[in-house]
Amino acid sequence: QVRLVESGGGLVQAGGSLRLSCAVSGIIFGFYHMGWFRQAPGKEREFVAAISWNSDSTHYADSVKGRSAISRVNAKRTVYLQMDSLKAEDTAVYYCAAILRSEKGILGVDPNYWGQGTQVTVSS
Repeated sequence: QVRLVESGGGLVQAGGSLRLSCAVSGIIFGFYHMGWFRQAPGKEREFVAAISWNSDSTHYADSVKGRSAISRVNAKRTVYLQMDSLKAEDTAVYYCAAILRSEKGILGVDPNYWGQGTQVTVSS
């Protein structure tokens, strides 16, 4: 059974920081690139950040670039998203996703697996 379990969300004041974690089981972690997506109320789910299977490359949405850092520890089967200088517009449910390695790359590829999400609320 494949499981992606996010944690670390919560309520934080604007300007604060959060570190999201996603623990993965049921797949060969190193076979997958990993990504973070988010969905705000009334909006479509959007890409936030992604990291290649070996951490060689990272990608960020313009809205979080410079304020966020994605990382992974393959030995722990865990991916992280550090978010700093949080803004009210960062309020959303954040989802972890696994993207099978292929010639298609990372960006624009539909993930194979999703987590259930963790709520991040930034108060202004």
